[in-house]
Amino acid sequence: TGVLPTTFSSNDDADGAALASGIGTPTNVADIEPTRLTRRQRRRTTDVADIGSNAASVGDVSGGGGGSDHGASTSVIAKEHTAVDVVTTIAAQELDEHEGMDEAALKEHEEVTKVKNVATIELGPYQMDTWYFSPLPKELFKDVGMIDTLYVDEFSLNFFTRKSELLRYQAKELPKNRRHPPGNEIYRNGNLSMFEVDGYEERIYCQNLCYIAKLFLDHKTLYFDVDPFLFYVLCEVDERGFHPVGYYSKEKYSDVGYNLACILTFPSHQRKGYGRFLIAFSYELSKKEEKVGSPEKPMSDLGQQAYKPYWTSTIVDFMLNQSGDSKSMSIMDISKETSIMSDDIIFTLNQLGILKFVNGAYFISAERSSLEELAKKHPIKEPRVDPSKLHWTPYITDVKRDKFSIHSKKASLDEDSASS
Repeated sequence: TGVLPTTFSSNDDADGAALASGIGTPTNVADIEPTRLTRRQRRRTTDVADIGSNAASVGDVSGGGGGSDHGASTSVIAKEHTAVDVVTTIAAQELDEHEGMDEAALKEHEEVTKVKNVATIELGPYQMDTWYFSPLPKELFKDVGMIDTLYVDEFSLNFFTRKSELLRYQAKELPKNRRHPPGNEIYRNGNLSMFEVDGYEERIYCQNLCYIAKLFLDHKTLYFDVDPFLFYVLCEVDERGFHPVGYYSKEKYSDVGYNLACILTFPSHQRKGYGRFLIAFSYELSKKEEKVGSPEKPMSDLGQQAYKPYWTSTIVDFMLNQSGDSKSMSIMDISKETSIMSDDIIFTLNQLGILKFVNGAYFISAERSSLEELAKKHPIKEPRVDPSKLHWTPYITDVKRDKFSIHSKKASLDEDSASS
């Protein structure tokens, strides 16, 4: 049925694929940094297996290996499920952004990048302390090794090292009618607006957005090659224009079904629900595309913190309120309606403790009263995405060749059913 993942993996720190979120970020980053391994140390670590190579195998849906009810699991079943509380990952080659560098060059690079090169950044009326190093253009530094305050025009994202330069640019060179991100406005509801920016058409804007994101994300590696990506910039709207508060990026076409590559809410706008809004928006686009999607894997700890509440509340709300009078449903039914990939649904249901593994197949077992309790514990929070306000047309792809299209999913209640 395509609903059962073959492997589980706990690697959440692969170069070039980590996803982080500004939501819920620890306030004291200095307490965390000393425990981080450098890339060179990770290369020397021989105890960490390759992604997916030593992951625990889970049973086959059609296979006959007899399992038992979750409540009376044998030691064999317990051994097979040692990683059910870990987000599943899709096996992929680990990318090395420093390939070809010798030991001396790599050591020098690590010495440079472990120290912040920008103290604060001023974006609109907000001044924010930065958290990490960002490979900004060398021309900004001139003869200084560190920038005290980096001034950013919030409409064009151009960088300035002096406030007078920023004011002169805004007074003379900034177009009066361009007080918004470049690209197309695809969503407007109240004071929130979303713009879609093509990395190929607006390279400088998207590269600068990545530079800013790296100041607050530890694992981000995309800076220059923005052409294959689309950037979705969330803005607050007032009489002065459109003010960016966060963004996420996605590949124009992903071979592994990713609908989100990187996500960030600016620190000045955290705790407003914008991170969850961006995640929900990525799934609304997947629904428009009639596909299932998932964030880029493997996920960082902060990525899991951002996604787990969304998955939980969305799945519980669907099972409780949107499934109609049906007393049974498959995991594929949930996946088709929510556009959440089946691997992520299985992970979430395991976390909630309502997924059973019987005779080599997954079963959902939940009374309505227990679902109501879960709905109170995990409510859908504001702001919500209103699909009627979204005006967007997806790229045209061959449905028959796209394995992530919901039209290519064939659910079988005989093999994979759920009792509620």
